[in-house]
Amino acid sequence: MSVTERNLTAVLKKKGKLVLEDTPVPQPGPDGEFYYQVTHNTKVQIRVHSVGICGSDVHYLVDGKIGRFVVNSPMILGHESSGIVSALGEGVTNLKVGDRVAIEPGVPCRMCSYCKEGRYNLCPDIVFCATPPVDGSLRRFYCHAADFCYRLPDHVTLDEGALLEPLAVGVYSCQRGGVKLGSNVLVLGSGPIGLMCLLSAKAMGAAQIIVTDLDQGRLDMAVMLGAHHALRVDTRDGEKMAHRVEEALGRKPDISIECSGAEPSVQTGIYATKSGGVVVLVGRGRYSLDLPLVNAAVREVDIKGVFRYVNCYPLALEMIASGKVDAKPLITHHFPLEKTLEAFETSRTGAGGAIKVMIHCDQ
Repeated sequence: MSVTERNLTAVLKKKGKLVLEDTPVPQPGPDGEFYYQVTHNTKVQIRVHSVGICGSDVHYLVDGKIGRFVVNSPMILGHESSGIVSALGEGVTNLKVGDRVAIEPGVPCRMCSYCKEGRYNLCPDIVFCATPPVDGSLRRFYCHAADFCYRLPDHVTLDEGALLEPLAVGVYSCQRGGVKLGSNVLVLGSGPIGLMCLLSAKAMGAAQIIVTDLDQGRLDMAVMLGAHHALRVDTRDGEKMAHRVEEALGRKPDISIECSGAEPSVQTGIYATKSGGVVVLVGRGRYSLDLPLVNAAVREVDIKGVFRYVNCYPLALEMIASGKVDAKPLITHHFPLEKTLEAFETSRTGAGGAIKVMIHCDQ
C-alpha cells in the first residue's frame, strides 16, 4: 500500500450533515487507530470493499440518535462490511494479507460475565461500529480485531460477505424464537431484516412462513424469496390483522418475529401467536408501547427480545456458502464510495424499490 493512498471516508458531522473527506489511513500496530483497549485484541488492516447501508445508519443521519445512542461528535458510518486484509498487526495468525473477509462489527471485552457465558452481545463494554461514539467502516481502509473477521470461501462474494451482518440478525432472531423443522412462522415487516428472518426461517426448516408489510413491492420480494403467504397491512387494529393472519395460514403461527417496531405490528404479533408460542421483538420503535400483555400472559405466549446477535456469523456464512440461503436478490442498488450521499438518499426514500443499498469503497 502506498503511503500516499487516500482514505476517503463518510463522516456524519452532525444530524443531517454527511460529508466525504480524507482521514488518516489506520495502521494495525500499537500506534495506529484502534479503539479496543484489551491488549490481546490483535488487529488487521482491511481494504474495505462492500458496505451495506443499514436502517440505523439512516436513523443517525436523519435523527442524530437511536434511543440512548446519540451522535454528539463526528462519527464515521457503516457496519455491514467486507474487504481484503491489507496489513497484519503483531501476533495475528488466523489471517494473512490478501484474505477476503467479512467483518463482525461488534467486539466485546471478552472478560465480563456475559462474555464468559457466551452472550457477548450483552457485554456492557462492547464496541460496535458506527454506534456513538465508535467510528464505523464506511471508508477505504479500516482496522478491526482479527478474531472478528471471517475468511470467505472463494465462491462467496464480498457483497455476500457484507450481507452476513443483517443475515446474522435473522439467524439470531430465529434461534431466539426456536424456529425448527415444521415451524409455522409469522414475520411482521419485510424490510431487509424481515427478509433475512424469512430466509433464515426457511433455511431452518419452517413449514409455512407468512409475511406482512405496508409495501406491496416488498411483499412481492418476500414471495420471490420463499414466503408462502404475504399480507398487506391495511389496518392499525392489531387484533383484526391477527385474524387475517390466522385465516391465511389456516392456524395461528408458532412463532412471530416482529421486525418493524410499530406498535400495531407488535400487537398483531401477540394476538396472532398461538397459545404457548413465542413472539420475538427485533424491530426498534418507540421506547414505550401499549401492548396486550395480559393476553400474552394468560395464553403463555413468551415475548423475547433481540439485541443484535451472538455467535451467529459462522452459521450465517455456512448458510451462504452452502447455498441454503441466497441473499443476493436483496441488493437492489450499487454505488461507489464517491456517491455515498446519493446512496443514502436512495436508501432513505426507498427510491426505485430500494431494499439493500451497497456502497463499494475500493477504487
